Amino acid sequence: MPSTLDDQDAPDRGDFGQEESSLLMVDTDGTHMQDVESADQRRSFLRLGASFFLFGLINNVLYVIILSAALDLVPPSTPKGIIAFCNITPSLIVKAGWPYILKGRIRYVKRLLGCCFLSVAGMIVVAGFDSLPMRLLGICLSSFSSGLGELTFLQLSTTYHPPSVAGHSVGYFASGTGAAGLVGAFLWWEIRGLGVRMGVGISAILPFVSPLTYFFLLPRPEVFSSEGLPEGDAPLTAPYTPLSVSEVEETGPEASDVPQKARVTISISEKWKLAKPLLMRYMFPLLCVYLFEYTINQGIAPTLLYPVPSPDKYPLLSHVIHSIRDYYPLWQLVYQSTVFLSRSSISLGLPPLPARLIYLPAVIQGCILATLAYEAAVGVFSDSSEGLSIVLVFTLISIEGVCGGLAYVNVFYRVNQEQLNPSVDSERAKQEKEFKIGSIGLSDGLGILMASLLAVPTEVELCRAQVNRGKMLCKGL
Repeated sequence: MPSTLDDQDAPDRGDFGQEESSLLMVDTDGTHMQDVESADQRRSFLRLGASFFLFGLINNVLYVIILSAALDLVPPSTPKGIIAFCNITPSLIVKAGWPYILKGRIRYVKRLLGCCFLSVAGMIVVAGFDSLPMRLLGICLSSFSSGLGELTFLQLSTTYHPPSVAGHSVGYFASGTGAAGLVGAFLWWEIRGLGVRMGVGISAILPFVSPLTYFFLLPRPEVFSSEGLPEGDAPLTAPYTPLSVSEVEETGPEASDVPQKARVTISISEKWKLAKPLLMRYMFPLLCVYLFEYTINQGIAPTLLYPVPSPDKYPLLSHVIHSIRDYYPLWQLVYQSTVFLSRSSISLGLPPLPARLIYLPAVIQGCILATLAYEAAVGVFSDSSEGLSIVLVFTLISIEGVCGGLAYVNVFYRVNQEQLNPSVDSERAKQEKEFKIGSIGLSDGLGILMASLLAVPTEVELCRAQVNRGKMLCKGL
């Protein structure tokens, strides 16, 4: 396995390639060693991708399970929106405040174990108590853990070098968060027959996957170097120092082996200066994407209802839609599937969006929101052409999911790939990069919270518009 190099001392790749070529013609043992190292590098990349995929999946899957179980967690007279509120607000508070409150080096092991404890405790409280206040408390604990976990894993991805390795990490994490929507909904569908106490209790086992992955599957940063990586993979501008074994155990894989650097801290005013350039470049477009996306999902999609398709006229669709209550779950399935695919775009090897197109998903989603609102209120096609309307909604929700997933993975990928500040020492540069990617998380949480406030009046007004034109389906739910 090649040792980690100081990036400033990395050999010129062109000269190295020529020298290696001449050696390969005369030294078959050298060829064998190169093949072994290449195989080890591939295994390390596979372990890294699998680890971050599991981090994203497990961190978000409880959030989805709780939303999927909302009908079973609260009494019929209680608005289900309270579940969504408790499921997002603590996470938003963490994402907004934690990056600024944190001082000095991140202790990844302690934070990871804390997230695991909070998630397990939250699900046990939800499963163990029947009273609404206690269940809401358990949901808040899990939400707090989910927000802190997402922040932690995104920051952890910045500790891997060079950029292709860091991008590999964040790409697979995004893919895992996309898969959580499908896996969480499927898991609750399978275990909901056991009841809330048993079903939610079983799901409390899932958070233990994250620390097990961290300790037994995740490769350490020093495993990777610029050797054996794709040409053109630019090194970081600040050097990376490998760890001693004792420090890996104490502080996690990102720590430096120079003790005095542990005292490096960034003040709140300095953090604000770092965050200001990110506001319009990354945070605002991501906020808009989530605001539009969740307004569509929570406020417009419940009103996109059509008559139950007849087997004679729509033989395929009639196998999926058996009542008007089936439309909303169908739209959610379409959305979650396309989000997963688009969040997996970088891990599948597709190129990231150019920086100048970061705003494009938000613009497209704004157009989709307006079109779907018009379809719900007025109707693009006549009421007798429900087949065309269903195809239109299916297509637009698919594009909505693609845009949402692309915005998420590309924003965090772009922040992850930003070069370290060459004018400061490596420990401070590392902390600056961890803060930057952590500060972005405020955008999606704030967008979801704003959408939850808009969704209720949006749904009410769209339903009223449908009733006024004689379409009564929304009143039958």
